[in-house]
Amino acid sequence: MTGPIIVIGGRGHAKVVIEALLRDGAEVIGFADPTPLEDPVLGIPLLGGDEAVETHAAGSVVLANGVGSVGDTTARRAAFDRFRDRGYRFATVVHPSAVIAPDVVLGEGAQVMAGAVVQPGCRIGANAVVNTGARVDHDCHIGDHAQVSPGAVLCGLVTVGAGAHIGAGAVVIQRTAIADGALVAAGAAVVAGVAAGARVMGVPARETAP
Repeated sequence: MTGPIIVIGGRGHAKVVIEALLRDGAEVIGFADPTPLEDPVLGIPLLGGDEAVETHAAGSVVLANGVGSVGDTTARRAAFDRFRDRGYRFATVVHPSAVIAPDVVLGEGAQVMAGAVVQPGCRIGANAVVNTGARVDHDCHIGDHAQVSPGAVLCGLVTVGAGAHIGAGAVVIQRTAIADGALVAAGAAVVAGVAAGARVMGVPARETAP
């Protein structure tokens, strides 16, 4: 998907997305955020809030989701759904330093950030993130809107459900299923399946109260 790009969001993850796009030679014309931390971001100007995006017809620009996820993917998913419902499409973002096997399937708006590795047979869902330095081994399936945080490791044949969050530095052993909306805390070692909506932490990971 090509064309001028507008980044949704103006905070930390948006900066990472903008950097990846610029390194890949994309034309980033601005970012949209009602309360950005910076203006400009890496030389890219603030256009305004959501209303600024809508001054561009849906077919004339492509969006990139710069809304991050810190333990909860709800806001990122909401941004994606809001603009998709208005007819906009989202660019897939792959940092040039990422290593992705040729047969990997990337959904609309999926993002694979700097230094990440995604091995053969993997599927990365729409609006999902494989963040900086994460490792996703063979035949993993990461669902729509899920987040694999920096430095996390998924061994082979792991399934991560829609909207699930894998924290920074967590490790998930092979053939393990993380169900929809689950949260794996930073640094956890997951050796058994995690139920939908559950929160696990520790080594080995155990369920905790919300």
